[in-house]
Amino acid sequence: MIPHDTHLQIGSLLFDGLDQIDLTGPFEVLSRIPNATHRIYAKTMVPVRDVKGLRLAPDATLADSPQLDVLHDPGGFGQEAAMDDEEILAWLQKQVAGAGHIFSVCTGALLLGAAGLLRERRATTHWASFHLLPLFGATPVNERVVVDGNWIFAAGVTAGIDGALWLAAELRGGDAARAIQLYMQYAPEPPFDSGTPERAPRPILAQAKRAVAGITAQREATARRVAARLGISAPNL
Repeated sequence: MIPHDTHLQIGSLLFDGLDQIDLTGPFEVLSRIPNATHRIYAKTMVPVRDVKGLRLAPDATLADSPQLDVLHDPGGFGQEAAMDDEEILAWLQKQVAGAGHIFSVCTGALLLGAAGLLRERRATTHWASFHLLPLFGATPVNERVVVDGNWIFAAGVTAGIDGALWLAAELRGGDAARAIQLYMQYAPEPPFDSGTPERAPRPILAQAKRAVAGITAQREATARRVAARLGISAPNL
């Protein structure tokens, strides 16, 4: 836990085509961490749209960001284009080098992988891309939240809320995280138990896999290309 009198700079990456819950779910938690400033950073000040069209606007540009104490890296379909964006990758490398904590949500892990930052890390990501983690030198761990030192990885989408609460406890202690959870009334009771591949009915899982087959194949091709660029021996998937 970091001393409460230490002010924290928390920053989230914003890019076109991200999944807004990867950003806004953790925002609900991170923006309430005591004695901290949370801001959203993007390449430009132009608003972007998430994968379903929601407009989102940054607070500042990547170039104007300070060295962050906490870096929040979301995912979404737009992560594919960002994996070839040298400005974003360089910003991630710089921020990770100086940040005290790194928090990845969903396929944000693949974006960190493209920046060469996942080697020898225990990590997780969305179930549809989980098998790609070894291509970046990471060890995949099939858990909703994976903690590896000062790195926290959340699996797909809503897992970012859980990961953010883990992070809040790391930064300000369990009681602060519990108070945030209570304020949010975060006590999920979904009507169905279909939130993971292991629990979803087989026909539903098959349908979901077909729906993401195109982006999954694209992500694998990109991951293999990145692995070659980074000199990582790509395993057979």
